[in-house]
Amino acid sequence: MKFSLTWLKDHLETDASPKEIADTLNAIGLEVEGLEDPAEKLAGFRVAKVLTADKHPDADKLQVLTVDTGEGYPLQVVCGAPNARAGMKGVLGLPGAKVPANGMELRKSAIRGVESNGMMCSVRELELGDEHDGIIELPDDAPVGEAFAKYQGTSPVFDVAITPNRPDCMGVYGIARDLAAAGLGTLKPIPIPDFEASGDCPIEIRTDDPEGCPAFYGRVITGVKNGPSPDWLQMRLLSAGQRPISLLVDLTNWIMLAYGRPAHAYDMAKLTGAVVARRAKDGEQVLALNEKTYTLDDSMTVIADDAGVHDIAGIMGGEDSGCSDETTDVLLEIAYFNPARIGVTGRKLGLASDARTRFERGVDPAFLDDGLDLLTGMIVELAGGQASEKVHAGSPPSEPKVLSFDPEMTAKLGGVEIAADEQKRILESLDFQVGNDWQVTCPLRRHDIEGAADLVEEVVRIHCLDKVESVALPRIDGVAKPTATPLQVMERKLRRAAAANGFHEAITWSFLPSEEAEFWANGEELWALDNPISEDMKVMRPSMLPGLVSAAKRNLDRGASSLRLFEIGRRYFRGKGGASDERPTLGVIMAGEKDARRWMSGKATKFDAYDAKSIARALLAEAGAPVNKLMTMGEAGAEFHPGQSATLRLGPKNVLARFGMLHPATLKAFDIDGPLAAVEIFLDAIPEKKNASFARSSYSPPSLQSVTRDFAFLVPADLPAADLVRAVAGADKNNIVRARVFDVFEGEGVPEGKKSIALEVLLQPQDKSYKDADLKTISDAVVAAAAKQGAELRG
Repeated sequence: MKFSLTWLKDHLETDASPKEIADTLNAIGLEVEGLEDPAEKLAGFRVAKVLTADKHPDADKLQVLTVDTGEGYPLQVVCGAPNARAGMKGVLGLPGAKVPANGMELRKSAIRGVESNGMMCSVRELELGDEHDGIIELPDDAPVGEAFAKYQGTSPVFDVAITPNRPDCMGVYGIARDLAAAGLGTLKPIPIPDFEASGDCPIEIRTDDPEGCPAFYGRVITGVKNGPSPDWLQMRLLSAGQRPISLLVDLTNWIMLAYGRPAHAYDMAKLTGAVVARRAKDGEQVLALNEKTYTLDDSMTVIADDAGVHDIAGIMGGEDSGCSDETTDVLLEIAYFNPARIGVTGRKLGLASDARTRFERGVDPAFLDDGLDLLTGMIVELAGGQASEKVHAGSPPSEPKVLSFDPEMTAKLGGVEIAADEQKRILESLDFQVGNDWQVTCPLRRHDIEGAADLVEEVVRIHCLDKVESVALPRIDGVAKPTATPLQVMERKLRRAAAANGFHEAITWSFLPSEEAEFWANGEELWALDNPISEDMKVMRPSMLPGLVSAAKRNLDRGASSLRLFEIGRRYFRGKGGASDERPTLGVIMAGEKDARRWMSGKATKFDAYDAKSIARALLAEAGAPVNKLMTMGEAGAEFHPGQSATLRLGPKNVLARFGMLHPATLKAFDIDGPLAAVEIFLDAIPEKKNASFARSSYSPPSLQSVTRDFAFLVPADLPAADLVRAVAGADKNNIVRARVFDVFEGEGVPEGKKSIALEVLLQPQDKSYKDADLKTISDAVVAAAAKQGAELRG
C-alpha cells in the first residue's frame, strides 16, 4: 500500500521525518518495503514564465520562446505545444534534468537550427497524469524561479506491506492510528463536512441476500457537476499509484484508500427501478469496469436493478452504470459484505481488485454511516448538489468481542516487561475499551483479535518489537544430534551437486491446468483442488518437468542461448482413500547450446540424450544410489522421444530416473522451437543405505599398481552396451575395479546382425602382484560372463 507523507499528515499531527516514520512502522510490525521521494525525479524543473512566443523560422509547428526562470536573464526554448503563448506560466526542464516519463536527459541543443535551452513540459512527461495535448499551465500567482517540486508540494511516498490479518491498516487513517499509539504524533479526528440532507431517497434500496450483504446503505445526490478532481486529490491518488479519472470516481477511491472503506457511485440515469443486493442467477452476465464480461452463478452476491446486474458486490462495479462527465444525479452505495463470500466469488471469477482485497479481509462494520456522510459531504463540497436522506437496508455486525486479559501474560508470551498502566494506554490508543477488571472490548474493525494472546501482540508491537530482547534457547551439553532428516540431507547434497555442474535452481508453481496435468500424469490419479487460485492452477503437478519446461520457454523467448535448470520439489497424486501422496523428485532441463560456436567448427553444440544420461547418473551417485548396478531400459513416458530416451532402474520395476529428449509433440504443446533434454529423478525410489554410520571410513589408497586389459566382443546388434559392461564388471568383484566401453564398431569385417564392443577393464591387485595364471583366471571369468549376454571374444 502506497501513500504520501502529505496524505499521512492529513490524519496525523507529527513533526517526525520520513525516516523516523519508516523506522517506527517497521518497529510496530508494518513493514516498509520502500520510501521514495518524487522530488528527486523533478530536480532541475522549475516554475517559469513565457515572455515571448514567436514562430520558428524553419518549422510550421514549432515556436521559439523566451522564458524567465527567475535568474535575471531569459532563456531561449524551442517548443511544439499548441498552447504555448506569451504571458503564461509553466514548468521548464533545464539542461541536465531527466524527464521522469522516459529518462531522457535534457541538453542544450539546436532544433532546426535554433538553439534550445531545455524543454517546457507536459503533465505526462512529468508523470503527473495522462494529458499530453499541451504544456502545463500554472496559475498566475505561481512564483517564477521556484523549484516545481516545492511549488507542487511533492511529498515522500511510503510503500508499506500490509499483512492479511490487518485490514484496519488498509487505509492511511489506520496507519496513522498505529503511529499515534506508538507515540509518533496525535491522531486527528475524522472531519465530516457539513451538508444538509433533505427529502426521501427517490429510489428503493434493499438487500435480498442478508447472508452475503447484511447491510446496504445509500442515498441519492442530485444536481452534481462531475469533472476533473482538484489538485490535492489527484496528488494523493497518484502517490498511491491510482490514476485520477473524474471527481466522483476519485472520491470513492479516496475514501477507500484513506479509510479502508470501499464505496461505489452509480449514475442514476442508467438505473431502472429498485437497487437490490441479491444472489446472482446462474448464467447472468455483467460487463465490469475492466471491460471484461463475467458469467455469474447463484453463489455470488450482486447489486442489480430491474434491468439486470450492475455490480459484482464487493469486487468490481459494472461498466453500464458508471459515472461519466455527463452524470448529474448519483446513487452512493456503502455496504458490508460477507468476507468469505467475497473471497469465493473473487477466486471463481479470477478477479482481483482493491475493493476485494479489503472486503474479503473484513472492513469496519461501524464505519458505514460515517463513511457515507463523509463521502456525501465531500461530493457536495466539491461537486455541488443536494443530498437525500440515507437509506439503511439491513444492519452490519454490531456485537463487539469481549476478552479477559491478564497484563502478566505480556511478559510470559512477549518476553518483555511492560507496566500495566502502559499496557492499558496502548490498548486504549488503539480503540480497545479496558475495564477495571481487565475485560477488554475489541473494536469491531479488529477481526484479527481472537484471544488474549492477540492482545499481547498488540501491546508488544506498539511498545516496539525492537525492545524485545533476543534470548538464545537453552542447549544441552555435549554434541548435538543431527536434526536434518536423511531426505533433507540428500536434497542439500543434490542442490550443491547440480550447482557445481553448472545448473541454476528454479522454483515453479506446484499447480497446473487440468489438461496439462493429465498430459504428464502417466496414468496416475491426479490431485485436483476444490478451491484453486484460478482455473490455470487447478491440479497439483504430477511431474517436475512442466514447470521447468515453461521456465525454459520464457528464458528462450527472451534470448537466452543456453539453459541449465533444476528444481527439487514434490509431485502430487491421490493416494488410497483420497489421501494425499507426495513424492520427492528432482527435475532437470537442458536447452539451447551446450557449447558456443568455436572458430574451428563454426557450429554450436546442442544438448543430447547422452548429456541427460550423464547428469542423471552424476546426481544419482550424489544421492547415494548404486549407480554401477543400474539398468538402462526404455519406457521413459509419452512425453519423451521414444528413440532418444530411457529409464535408469534397480531391477525391472524400480525406476530411479528417466531421461532423454522430449517428444516433438511435447515441445509443440509448449510452443518451443529446438530440442530440449530433460531428467526426472524419483528420490523416494532410491534405496536407503544399509548399516550407514555417522563417520566415513578412512581412505586407504592401494599399495600395488593397477593393471588394464582390453577385450573386444562380438555381440548381437540390439544388445545394450550397458548390459555387457555390467556383466563384465561383476565377473570378479574382488579384482575388477571398473569396466568401460572405448569402441563400438559395425561394418566391414563384422557379421551382419552383430556389432563389436571393445571394453577396457581395470584390475587392482590387493595383497600381491598378479601372475600370468591370475590374469588368465580373471580373463576367463570375464569371457564367461560376457558369453551369458550372447557375446563372443573376437579373434
